[in-house]
Amino acid sequence: MDSPKPLESPWFLYVILCSDRSLYTGITTDIERRFSEHARGRGARFFRGRQPLRVVYRETHNDRASASRREYQIKQLSRQQKLALVADGSGEG
Repeated sequence: MDSPKPLESPWFLYVILCSDRSLYTGITTDIERRFSEHARGRGARFFRGRQPLRVVYRETHNDRASASRREYQIKQLSRQQKLALVADGSGEG
């Protein structure tokens, strides 16, 4: 008899506006924790020499695979396309 699979925690895709006006895209299961890690200089090298200001966009995904696919899609966008995505407000952030 198979026991039911535990439900996975949702995964979040997020975009952070940085002190140099750059945009950082990532995925996590806990946006607040991850933002705090970025602010303390832990994790992504991207934040060396720049500070995260705020999360400007977020999406919820059912699993890591779908969040990763979406992260890849967004990372392929130009800066202008990313700004349009943020301005559109279609995310949850």
